[in-house]
Amino acid sequence: MKVVSIVGMTGAGKSEVSRVFEESGFIRIRFGDVTDEEMRKRSLEPSEENERFIREFLRQEHRIAAYAKLNLPRIEQALKGSDVVIDGLYSWGEYTYLKDYFGEDLYLVAVWSSPNTRYARLTSRSSRRLTLEEAVSRDRAEIENIDKGGPIAMADFTIINESSLENLKREAKRIISTLR
Repeated sequence: MKVVSIVGMTGAGKSEVSRVFEESGFIRIRFGDVTDEEMRKRSLEPSEENERFIREFLRQEHRIAAYAKLNLPRIEQALKGSDVVIDGLYSWGEYTYLKDYFGEDLYLVAVWSSPNTRYARLTSRSSRRLTLEEAVSRDRAEIENIDKGGPIAMADFTIINESSLENLKREAKRIISTLR
C-alpha cells in the first residue's frame, strides 16, 4: 500500500490534487480535520486567526510532528482497504515522522504556484478566504515556524500549477498512473 502526501504552500492547489487522487480510489486524509475538530471542541469560529492559534497550540503540545502523530491511526485504518492520499502535510517534522514510519511506501507530490497566483486565489476563493495580508503572513509563519519548505524540496513529483484546473488534474492523473 502507498501513502502519497500532497505538499505545497497555501493556495497552490493541494486539495484539488488530493481530490483527483481520491477520485482514482485513494482514501483521502485531510490533516486539517484535526484543526477543525479542535476548533469545534473549543467553540471557535473558523478564521485564519483561530486556525493559526489551534495549529500552533497542537504543535506546541505534540511537537512539530503533531499532525502526523494525530492522524496516524486514521492513515493506518485507511491503508487496510486502499492506498492513501494525505492533504495537508506541512512540516519537516511531519515528513520525517511519516518517512521513518512508512519508508519507501511514502511519496510526496509538491504542487507549486507563484505567490502572486496563490494570493489571487486565496483572496477570491469562496471558502476559507484570506486577505492579502493574511496570506503573506501565513506564508511567513509556515516557512519560518514549521519548516514547510523541506517537504516541498523533498518531493518525488512536482506539479507546476500556473495555468488551468484541467492541466492540474491531467498532471495529477499522470502521477497516479506512474505510481500504480
